[in-house]
Amino acid sequence: MIRLEIVTPEKKVVDAEVDSVTLPTASGEAGILPNHAPLISALKPGILAYTQRGTTERIAVGGGFVEVSSDKVSVLADSAETSSEINVEAARTQLQEAERAIASAATQPVDETESLREQLESADARLRLAAGR
Repeated sequence: MIRLEIVTPEKKVVDAEVDSVTLPTASGEAGILPNHAPLISALKPGILAYTQRGTTERIAVGGGFVEVSSDKVSVLADSAETSSEINVEAARTQLQEAERAIASAATQPVDETESLREQLESADARLRLAAGR
């Protein structure tokens, strides 16, 4: 078993014993099982999934950091929402605004538009989770 803690600046979202965790890291999707090697990584906006007694739960995270050590996964997320907590209209608006801003910034260097891309990825993850994908 793995101890999973997901914390945002506002609240503790999850504190549970789980079988596995899959999360969106800066270098790609990472699957965490018991006895995983120590790891520290940035989180990308996306969908974090964890399995507990055969049931998989999914949470949209808006970036942050993860630390894996001694069968413990600590996630410090900028935001974390379950599908029932997502305001679909707000997520659609955020997605559209980010798409417009990215289109307007098409001539800017990529590193200057990173926050816009993260907003886009966060809104997309929230909409995918709300839609059950």
